[in-house]
This record gives sequence, C-alpha cells and structure tokens, in this order.
Amino acid sequence: MINVEGLTRYYGEKRAISDVTFRVNKGEILGLLGPNAAGKTTTMRILTCYMPPTSGTATIGGFDIFENSMDVRRITGYLPENPPLYTDMVVRDYLSFVSQIKGVEKARIQSEVDAAVEKTNLGDVQHRIIGKLSKGFKQRVGLAQSLLNNPQIVILDEPTVGLDPKQIIEIRELIKNLSGEHTVILSSHILPEIEQTCDRVVIINEGRVVAEDSVSGLTSRLKGGERILLHVEGDETKVRAAIEKVSGVNTFSLTNANGIWEALVESEQDIRKALAKEVVNSNLGLLELTSEKFTLEDIFLQLTTKEEAA
Repeated sequence: MINVEGLTRYYGEKRAISDVTFRVNKGEILGLLGPNAAGKTTTMRILTCYMPPTSGTATIGGFDIFENSMDVRRITGYLPENPPLYTDMVVRDYLSFVSQIKGVEKARIQSEVDAAVEKTNLGDVQHRIIGKLSKGFKQRVGLAQSLLNNPQIVILDEPTVGLDPKQIIEIRELIKNLSGEHTVILSSHILPEIEQTCDRVVIINEGRVVAEDSVSGLTSRLKGGERILLHVEGDETKVRAAIEKVSGVNTFSLTNANGIWEALVESEQDIRKALAKEVVNSNLGLLELTSEKFTLEDIFLQLTTKEEAA
C-alpha cells in the first residue's frame, strides 16, 4: 500500500532525513517512533505531498508522490500535529466545508460528514462552535476531517499531543478502530502510544531509520529478548561457572556487589528452571530469580542513545 524508498530531505545545508526506507501493508497501523526532531514530521509531510524530498521517492496506493501527487492527496487523509481547524465555525459546518475542499460530490457531503462524526464520536458536539470545545474534542474534529471522503490512507502526526490521560485513551481507541478499513501511519515520541496502538514500528533517529519490525519482533531481537535477574550468595567464580552451563544464555554479568546477576537470554526459551537447578546444585544460595521482557522503551533508548554513548 505504501512503499518508501530512500527519502532524503535537506533544509539548506541541514539534513532532516536521510535514506528513509520502509513499507506499510494494507490495513496496517504503522508507528513512526523517534525523539523530537528525529525527522518524523518531515517524512509525513513528504508522504502527504506537502513538500517534495531532495531525493528518493514513494508510492501511496500505487501512485507516485511526484508524478501523481493529486491522486495521492485524494486517497490520503492527513492530521498534522496542529489540527487545521477554523475555531469560529460549527463542527458540522466545518466538516461540510472540508468535504467541499476535498472534492466530495454535493449529494454525498452529508453522508460523508455523518460517517466521520460517527467514527470519531462527535455526535454530541457536532452543532457546537469548535473554539468552545475541549482539546480532546478539537483533536477528534481534526481526526474527523482526515477521514472525510473515506481515504485509503490516514496519516496522523502526534495525534494525542497535549491531551489528558482519558482523552489519550479515547483517541487511541479511535485510531485502533481504523485498522483494516484504513491503512494508518501514526507518529509519536510517546512510547506507550506506539506500543498500544500499532502493528509495526519504524524507529527514526537523527533522520535515519534505525529499526523496523513488530513490537514483539523488536523485543525478541534486542539483547536476546529477555532479562533474568538472579540474587545469588556465593563465590563469584562458582556463580559464573554455574550460569555458563545453561544453554540459551547469550550474555551475563554481575550488576553490583550484592550478588545481583543479570542474564540476557533468548525470548523463545524459558530457562529459569535450568538456571535455578545449576545454581542450587553448585551449593550456592539462590535468594531470588525474576525475569522480565524487554520493553519498547528498552529498545528505543538503546537505538537512540548508542551513538551518544559511543
């Protein structure tokens, strides 16, 4: 559905993105994750034909962003970080106005507005002035305008920024309900946003793609995928020898002087029983054993800070 190849964009001498490449399947929700100024918004503006890349290309629904930019715009709904709202207009009048701008046939405008209002749960406020709505409802209006004319592609830039926790949950549910019927690209620097909403993740740092996979795929790839912490009493050499006997341990180390060891293991294996057995059979005191999966936050921090650490 979306094929991005080698997008690069310069602002003067400053490079905003470099060789950005990824694909999005039909009906999928893809998350663009990265710190502020990583290049997410620049990528989205290029894909919505808001501005051209310096080099590279992309096709949206089979249309080239250079050669068929008007076709791309017709099948794409876009919600920028700051929703393009006319705050002195009534919600329904504004959506009707946007429908006309998008070239919706006059006979279909009301049905398109009805559908957008229903999808975004705006029924109770559709006759109110936009400027008097809460931040959350304004964001819903912005999302509604992106859905007019039933676009195949929906591109959302930081859709929950500035919302309170309740509003964030509501917008997340709305976005998740778009999958299948629409193909969605969602950008955010908020980790739970991506983890709880998206099927796959593209992590961008300093204008480059540093990882692309499903959330579960990324967690299983990184550092073996799982961390096991062991609190062991006994000789350090004997502890090392016991852990080394267990198959599936990628790396392990002593984290502090209190006998806390960290073992990084392959996520598809459960080796807790084997670890406990080897430690006990070595006449060592096993005080505690806990395991935890790597989170998207672990991955994000490693991929976006490794260059600084180097």
